[in-house]
Amino acid sequence: MNAIIFGAPGSGKGTYASRLKTRLGVEVISMGDIFREIMKKETDFGKKVKQFVEKGLLVPDEIVIEVLRKKFSEIPVGKGVIFDGYPRTIVQAEILQKIAKIDVILLQNVPDWIIIERLSSRRICKNCNEVYNIRFLKPKIENVCDKCNGQLYQRPDDTAEVIKKRIQLYQKMTSPIIKYYDDKKISFIISEIKELQTPPEKIVKNILVKLKELNLA
Repeated sequence: MNAIIFGAPGSGKGTYASRLKTRLGVEVISMGDIFREIMKKETDFGKKVKQFVEKGLLVPDEIVIEVLRKKFSEIPVGKGVIFDGYPRTIVQAEILQKIAKIDVILLQNVPDWIIIERLSSRRICKNCNEVYNIRFLKPKIENVCDKCNGQLYQRPDDTAEVIKKRIQLYQKMTSPIIKYYDDKKISFIISEIKELQTPPEKIVKNILVKLKELNLA
């Protein structure tokens, strides 16, 4: 099964994708995580990517597609993939159609106020990229990852000003992509999240139920 998980920044995509990866035995390609790893290396390419990411802007298509092709080539043939943070433009969607057959779209609908509240309290493991929230998805030990004991940190683009810009950009760019896949009759699983403290496992469970109904899990 190949899926794309859509949702504005802070909608829970990374959290749900990591849990679905374990349950379904698939790989997750998170463009955000990949770019953050690239930025850590302080290469010329990393600095170029950083200029876009830390301002909440989209990385140009040619860079994204180059990185995606390389990452996808590393995954065993026949193994399912959840694409997180890709595609973000019609050009990227068209390229992806040539790389992998998409079976389902996982769409997370979350109000802006919930997203802003979530991101301001989000923390991420520097080592394994596991996602936490210091309000309602806390690690067992403060600022320490449960999975690998790595240090947790707050992303520089998780500020109110940048978050609002990222939400606006997401809404502008995603609408035509959603229509693109709808026109292709790809199945959609839509999660309506209306409460701040909706447990991730509840969302994941509902997604799994619907995947089974589509014979994809």
